[in-house]
Amino acid sequence: MPLIDVHSHLDIIKDLDSVIKRAKQADVKAIITAGLNKETNRKTIEISQKYDIVKASLGIYPTDNLEGVDEETEWIKKQDFIAIGEVGLDYQELEDRKNQKIIFEKFIELAEKTKKPIIIHSRKAEKDVVDMIESSRLKKVILHCFCGAKSLIKKAADNNYFFSIPCIITRSQQFQELVKEVELKQLLTETDAPYLSPFQGKRNEPAFIVETIKKIAEIKRLSIEGVEEQIFNNAKKLFNIK
Repeated sequence: MPLIDVHSHLDIIKDLDSVIKRAKQADVKAIITAGLNKETNRKTIEISQKYDIVKASLGIYPTDNLEGVDEETEWIKKQDFIAIGEVGLDYQELEDRKNQKIIFEKFIELAEKTKKPIIIHSRKAEKDVVDMIESSRLKKVILHCFCGAKSLIKKAADNNYFFSIPCIITRSQQFQELVKEVELKQLLTETDAPYLSPFQGKRNEPAFIVETIKKIAEIKRLSIEGVEEQIFNNAKKLFNIK
């Protein structure tokens, strides 16, 4: 069955030809790579145009500043992209919550207007993120590497949001518990490559998605093939991937 990586940062990876080749050999059918600012958004578009299995997600990282955000959202509207992101809130890296919320709100509005899925970062800010999404008209929400409390996981799941599970689930109790709590029909797989590798001391890459699938199958007591099929179908429906 085909695999999917719904969140990565391929612009950081130098040997991309080799990485894409290994991904295809591992039966990865689609990789979504995320922009974080003006520069990386443009690199993201370039990469998606070069490799047939790569799709672009465009956004502004929470810790960026307000300058030029409106111009960037206008530029994004004109691009060929599959999702909004990586956007959200990060209270660990930056305490300026007011400006973060202003930027996040602009991207919530952009996702509403474009009707694209939104991929959300929520480090140490999970409650505020869920509250802001609940107040919106968003229908296609992906919570990337979500580390909120069990009550927030339930709240988000009840709202039919999706959770993208990183490869580090192989050694992270947090993500193992999340997978126990959430139905398979609301799970997706991501690498956050080159970060969060399932292998200690080794760079992450999309080919390693299979490690996430194996761990989810083990936790859910389901077949690897069944988990692969359901997660790929989740992504196809959410992102309109053919």
